[in-house]
Amino acid sequence: MKPIFFTLFVFLVMTAAADAQITLTDPMYRVYNAYGDPVKLDAIVKDMAAADAIFLGEQHDDAVGHAIEAELFKRAVETYSPGRKVALSMEMFERDVQIVVDEYLSDLITEQHFLASSRPWSNYKTDYRPLVELAKEKQDVIAANAPRRYVNMVSRSGRNSLDALSRQAKDWFAPLPYPEPSAAYKDKFNALMGGDAARMGPNSAANLIYSQSLWDATMANSVANYLASNRSALVIHLNGGFHTEQRLGTIEQLMNYRPRTKAIVVTMLYADDVTKFDPAKHRMMGDYVILTDSKQPRSQR
Repeated sequence: MKPIFFTLFVFLVMTAAADAQITLTDPMYRVYNAYGDPVKLDAIVKDMAAADAIFLGEQHDDAVGHAIEAELFKRAVETYSPGRKVALSMEMFERDVQIVVDEYLSDLITEQHFLASSRPWSNYKTDYRPLVELAKEKQDVIAANAPRRYVNMVSRSGRNSLDALSRQAKDWFAPLPYPEPSAAYKDKFNALMGGDAARMGPNSAANLIYSQSLWDATMANSVANYLASNRSALVIHLNGGFHTEQRLGTIEQLMNYRPRTKAIVVTMLYADDVTKFDPAKHRMMGDYVILTDSKQPRSQR
């Protein structure tokens, strides 16, 4: 092999390796039900049979969690398609790029143009690309989130600021007025913010929870709309764990839009020892709780 071709070969191999997910092994994680009983990933896949939507709550820099998501999506497709549609729904893409996502899935545009136009997260290639490429074979991908510019509008100027937008812009997030966050979710959000919310004053603190709720409501509305248009479909939705922990946030919003939706929540959390389920921290954080090894290298965002 001539040196120039050998160099190119090595470069391509190294690039492919850099873009690949980690190889999932058993010591990297443990799966539990809501009460702390050890189970297998197979239990989640089996429960998908009676579900409309599965919400996979991740830590965004969790390389192990991303590999688990890919494995669960792969098994869902293998087990339930072609008997029913299995769609991938993602917080990581915003509604206004749905047309770009669809063009890529249909092979109308190249991956280069897809990435240039869809505003992917910086860890897309390592963490989300494998799922999108699997979906590209025969599944739908839902760009589920509200555009960040509108979430920012609410955080700066309040939820009523959205009223000034055009009718077309309003199609890119949940219908106005979107539902109020629950008291439990507000308390959880304020606890996360800690003293920051108090220092910002009541108006700014309210704006923040309403910007968070726009996020939740839009993802929920996107899932509900897809299920309404695709009877018997199964949606696998990816979002940050906070949005769905304890069946709050996005799950509550989903029940506003589609009250009878059968939703399963899987929450992935870091743990120093994945074999130790701590009831005080982990119980009821999801219908399933997956502890992932905190010592594993993190995804780069």
